[in-house]
Amino acid sequence: MHKRTINTGSKDVSRSAAVWLDLERLAQVEITSESAEHPIESALIPDRGPGWRAAQPGKQTIRLIFDQPLALGHILLRFDEKEEKRTQEFVLRWLGKGQQSPREIVRQQFTFSPPATNQEIEDYSTNLNGVTAFELEIVPDISGGGAYASLAEMRLA
Repeated sequence: MHKRTINTGSKDVSRSAAVWLDLERLAQVEITSESAEHPIESALIPDRGPGWRAAQPGKQTIRLIFDQPLALGHILLRFDEKEEKRTQEFVLRWLGKGQQSPREIVRQQFTFSPPATNQEIEDYSTNLNGVTAFELEIVPDISGGGAYASLAEMRLA
């Protein structure tokens, strides 16, 4: 029997074990908006910056369109909010080869309360085959406030 000790409080176990897709090479990205200082590449490509931020408040969509259908087995999302208390909702959807409408994977709400609660990490195992498009929709403040959507990191494997 092989045995090793792991830190059960660490999210880094699954993050480091996954072989992330090279989204820059495999996909085109469509976005509803982006600020010049926080382009989408900084959330999708490791070591490219502090993450993406919308250019205007309200609901935003990030859509990846894959050059070839692929399988997704792991989704990692990280959202950071250091300033504003708000409840955010996001929805993940995917479109399979030959499908006409996207299917919902998950819908999640999270309340940021900086400085104590200023980060949300969602780490999902999936079994999606023939994925041609992947979509993240973010409603940054479900109460309708003027919050700007942001995404610190999105990784797919």
